[in-house]
Amino acid sequence: MGELKDTEVYEEELIDYEEEDEKALDSTKPTTESVKKGYVGIHSSGFRDFLLKPELLRAIVDSGFEHPSEVQHECIPQAILGMDVICQAKSGMGKTAVFVLSTLQQIDPVPGQVAALVLCHTRELAYQICHEVERFSTYLPDIKVAVFYGGVNIKVHKDLLKNECPHIVVGTPGRILALTRDRDLGLKNVRHFILDECDKMLESLDMRKDVQEIFKLTPHDKQVMMFSATLSKEIRPVCKKFMQDPMEIYVDDEAKLTLHGLVQHYIKLQEPEKNRKL
Repeated sequence: MGELKDTEVYEEELIDYEEEDEKALDSTKPTTESVKKGYVGIHSSGFRDFLLKPELLRAIVDSGFEHPSEVQHECIPQAILGMDVICQAKSGMGKTAVFVLSTLQQIDPVPGQVAALVLCHTRELAYQICHEVERFSTYLPDIKVAVFYGGVNIKVHKDLLKNECPHIVVGTPGRILALTRDRDLGLKNVRHFILDECDKMLESLDMRKDVQEIFKLTPHDKQVMMFSATLSKEIRPVCKKFMQDPMEIYVDDEAKLTLHGLVQHYIKLQEPEKNRKL
């Protein structure tokens, strides 16, 4: 009963966020169509409309998110159904949250089995993605995530895998492939295969070869999602070779993406301060 009560409280908080936002939007309606086109589209529907797990909604509230971005609004409803997805949109549009939330929504953790694999081209990005998974899985304690990348003694990663098999693995292709070749990391139960900044990996022939080898170690029947800030028309057919009838979202309309005439400033903040300052 106590758990249900917590869920209701957080759903109410989400509702309050929406009501406040709607009032704010009404009071700041743009006077011209040209002004309206200058802003990134934000949808008034809330994250709860995606019918996400209560634990995810609770984590979303904690993170300070109120409404899904345009990319999230377009991608999440299809991604949580297990569809293959190709998505290209500028940095800062919330692409990471799309695959993190969609994967966490679908995963039913089984001890000793890796259910989701996220590949990216740098250790910094791998670490960031792992942090996002940890943040959104705060209230899903049974789901474990681990990050593996080069530059760290591989024995450290092997020991970690011996002690506990994560359900979500994030890493760079070279290190993931090394762990699979040594049979320390098994991918035969992977249900979600994700490439972030996919163009960076697929344009490099060496890295593409590693990705292809890893891909072949996963089951044929799985969801494949690829995301990038820049996705050339030449690389799109390469992406599709990994997929089955993917949903394609290319948010490259300048009117939707560019904040025209905006002077940008930034303030350096510690991670815990970010949402409070916003």
